[in-house]
Amino acid sequence: MIDESGSALPAHGVPAEQVLAEVRRLREADRPTHGGRLFAYVYDAAVAGLDELAAAAYAESAHVNGLDPTAFPSLLAMENALVGAAARVLGGGPGTSAPEVVGSVTSGGTESLILAVKAARDARPEITAPRIVVPASAHAAFAKAAHYLRVALDPVPVDPTTLRPAVADVAAAITPETVLVVCSAPSYAHGVVDPVAEIAQVAAAAGVRCHVDACFGGWTLPYLRRLGVPVPAFDFAVPGVTSISVDLHKYAYAPKGVSVLLHRDPALRAPQYFAYADWPGYTMVNPVISSTRSGGPIAAAYATLRHLGDDGYLELTRRTWDAVRVLADAVRDVEGLRLVAEPESSVVCLTSTDPELDLFVLVDELTARGWHTQPQLAYAGLPRSVHLTVTAAVAPRAAEFGSVLADAAAAARAAGPVTLPPELLALAGSLTPEALTPELVAGLADGLGLAGKAGPPERMAVVNTLLDAAPVALRERLLVEFVGLLQRPTY
Repeated sequence: MIDESGSALPAHGVPAEQVLAEVRRLREADRPTHGGRLFAYVYDAAVAGLDELAAAAYAESAHVNGLDPTAFPSLLAMENALVGAAARVLGGGPGTSAPEVVGSVTSGGTESLILAVKAARDARPEITAPRIVVPASAHAAFAKAAHYLRVALDPVPVDPTTLRPAVADVAAAITPETVLVVCSAPSYAHGVVDPVAEIAQVAAAAGVRCHVDACFGGWTLPYLRRLGVPVPAFDFAVPGVTSISVDLHKYAYAPKGVSVLLHRDPALRAPQYFAYADWPGYTMVNPVISSTRSGGPIAAAYATLRHLGDDGYLELTRRTWDAVRVLADAVRDVEGLRLVAEPESSVVCLTSTDPELDLFVLVDELTARGWHTQPQLAYAGLPRSVHLTVTAAVAPRAAEFGSVLADAAAAARAAGPVTLPPELLALAGSLTPEALTPELVAGLADGLGLAGKAGPPERMAVVNTLLDAAPVALRERLLVEFVGLLQRPTY
């Protein structure tokens, strides 16, 4: 697939044009990153020339190393400008109630959240068994942070109707070992904003930091408010909010990966840093997890923000909100489907009320028609659902989606729901992760069409149905094993 030998390291070098042609051929199997029919993973502004500008800016700084800002002051200047812009959008900076907001540019939302947890943990060295309180709907990156940093995770259930945690439950979960309380603006799965003001108040009363994960919505909610959409308070205007994360490679439409982690003041940020001088090499000080960092993403983000400007983002948000409303109406018009929550951000989330309309089959039918959505498994009383991340690029195509959704739903209903063999269902309900042997994984993979594949199967409904039937711990192990089957070296 890469060359005759199947190796990325041929015996003799390959001409540049041939290499680029190989990359383009490989890209043909990917989901489309542009065109408004991919509702996850990528963010397309559909602004002419923006990609070319960002790529040119990226190239200008690709070889600049963020390890040492004294060697490359251009990168320091651009990073400070991005942090300042994010602070202003999120209610901080001069003339606000949070005039001393500082921050760092990271490689993405996960790194921002890990660092928010690290800063909170390291600020309380007297606590030997630190814990963080998170809604069950908080992004999985908090669980990753807890795992990496050896911090205990205390999830608070969300109401099955409002999809938000009860403030009283959050307050009850706070213990003397709690170093951080988390809320989402909005939650990724369903697109609803947690009661940030109330949660921040109970966190402050307990003397605990409160982080708002606005990685997904931090660049749209302020503009939605300016457009007249009722957006609850969630940013630095809320007393008790100590840090906020926002991804610029989402609705700021910068190339991946650029996120910003903001702290209300420099003292709150200080524990985020890692400094080390107890060795004979260069003195190390890092504000983020990486040491060496390419300046490319930062320069591309700087160019993107400068080019689009505040008025450009307001217009892009207006287009996005228009598309959200059109898509929501399309869901309402299909019998057997309903919205999981009324849209209040850039997410449309739907579920099925008809046992004969299998959502996982619906996802496959939409994919077959060129529309790519994100299935979400059932969890703790919440139904399986389909997530649509809506961007400005969707707006010109939104009107098409209604007829496509109706057609795909009819096809899914005609095909009928996925039915797993009774013995497989019994196995999924009783098997422990520890009992999942390589032989058993191989048998499951063969039965699901994953064995010997160079890539994922075209239809995923059977795989998703098996995962949906499994308890959470087994789901996690199955996911690891299945993805491990796909990620094998080409020699």
